[in-house]
Amino acid sequence: MQKKLTVTIDEEVYEALRTVIGPRKISRFIEELVRPHVVKKDMYTAYKEMAADQIRESEALEWAEGTIGDFGDEER
Repeated sequence: MQKKLTVTIDEEVYEALRTVIGPRKISRFIEELVRPHVVKKDMYTAYKEMAADQIRESEALEWAEGTIGDFGDEER
C-alpha cells in the first residue's frame, strides 16, 4: 500500500529533479534513496541474498585476496 507525502523543497532542487529524473519518476527516485536508511532488512536474509550473487562474491574474494599481503608489507 502506498501513502501520499507532502515534502517541501527548494525550487531549484525541484526543477533539477524534474530535469534529471523526470516529472513522473521523482517519487520512486526519492523512495529508492531513502528506503535503505529507514527500512531494515532481516540481516540473515540480506547476507543470504548477497552470498547468492556469484559475481559479487567472486569480486569480493578477488579483492580480499589481493589486499591480504598489504598488511604484512607495511613499515612499523
